[in-house]
Amino acid sequence: MKYPIKKVLSIVSAISAAAFSLNVLNVSADVIPNPVISRNCPVYSDTAGQPTAANDEHYFSFCFITTPGYLAYDLSAVPEAERKQIIAVWYNTSSYDNIGNYKNRNMEPSDYTIEVNSAPGGEYPTDGWEIAETVSGNTLSSRQHLVNMEGYNWIRLNISKADDSDGKQAGINFDIHNVSEGVSDSWLFLGDSITSGGMNNCYGTGFAAHINTIDSRYFPIQENGGIGGIRSIDGKENINRWLSVSHAKYVSIAYGTNDCWGNPNAADAYYENTKYMINAVLEAEKIPVLPKIPASSNEDVKDNVPIYNAVIERLYDEYGDRLIKGPDFETFFSENPDYLSGDGVHPSDIGYAAMREEWAKLMYERVYTAENPSPTEAVKPTEPSTSSADILCGDANCDGEVTIADSTAILQSLGNPDKYGLSEQGAKNADCCNTGDGVLPSDALAIQKLDAKLIASLPTYDWIQLPPIT
Repeated sequence: MKYPIKKVLSIVSAISAAAFSLNVLNVSADVIPNPVISRNCPVYSDTAGQPTAANDEHYFSFCFITTPGYLAYDLSAVPEAERKQIIAVWYNTSSYDNIGNYKNRNMEPSDYTIEVNSAPGGEYPTDGWEIAETVSGNTLSSRQHLVNMEGYNWIRLNISKADDSDGKQAGINFDIHNVSEGVSDSWLFLGDSITSGGMNNCYGTGFAAHINTIDSRYFPIQENGGIGGIRSIDGKENINRWLSVSHAKYVSIAYGTNDCWGNPNAADAYYENTKYMINAVLEAEKIPVLPKIPASSNEDVKDNVPIYNAVIERLYDEYGDRLIKGPDFETFFSENPDYLSGDGVHPSDIGYAAMREEWAKLMYERVYTAENPSPTEAVKPTEPSTSSADILCGDANCDGEVTIADSTAILQSLGNPDKYGLSEQGAKNADCCNTGDGVLPSDALAIQKLDAKLIASLPTYDWIQLPPIT
């Protein structure tokens, strides 16, 4: 069975809930790790051609399940203390909800059950399955399910319909996170097309992977709640429904570009809509995160962005430490206009990758390390001296290993050499396809392929001639 690499070759790769009172909300509270415990565990399916694609580390590979069909994980090798309570989360690349002018549904599970089984590990149990949760008529592209796993070794996602139809395929990634000490590291990023394009976890390095690179204790649950073309009023009209089925602790509210597109006079309505959404998040005992609207070079947008971001500043003042200030994307894109695509509104592929990295760096500072001990890994390794270092093919960031971060370093250096230029040694290492021809996008793509285990080694890799994946 073929599985899609989709846009990954053309897009940069970088990088029970605790209750609280609204009156004493502290957004700087410690984040308890909720790590993935299902990575590469034994997986079984009756209709999927490549079930291991559901729980490998590559979110651009998907498990395709012909409905009705199941995907089951044997978690018996995970210590019982690390799976007493879990979040089971599946991801699909459709727009977050089936609303708006640009809605799309593509192999989205719509009717399914989450089931558990106490059978010993090692052999798939054909009976003894107990239903933990039933979902019918789902319209969302990802869902989190809180499940009590005490006494159980197996978990199963049993899908009866996809896109509301019998016999269709569902295409998913499926992770199990340990939340035995509470749901602490779970995120939902709501917004418009900029969020949709920027916060997907399968096209380049996602927010969760960036956080994990900074500090290996963490691998957040990360849902992309972006929907193209919608405005703050759409968020207001739907947020209570979205929050009612979400176990996310942190909820980003990132609307505004479509509100201000050609309309400088609706800032008051934007304020009321955004305030409503912040209050809804707080009332759901979650923590709101509010970034600024990205700067734009589009004539219909650029002069209106500061007007609407003044509303966000007003909300920062009103709510104080009851919300988290997200990235200042007005300043970010004003300083990096080359990160915008040709329409002057949406980021380019490199811009989206830079947004994800900015999100991770800032949230690590404002959420994860506010009261936490020092990270277990340095954020950036020390670069070796260029006078004595040998060439390590592909190691563009000179950290002593070749990873997806090197692909990011190459593409950022090509997109903005003044800000992200490689060191002399890094440039030598980065020239990994045809040694001597300089740093090219093909070098970055080769590293992506190496990371995905689609090639065995570097250099001398002719990425254009890559055979089809079967």
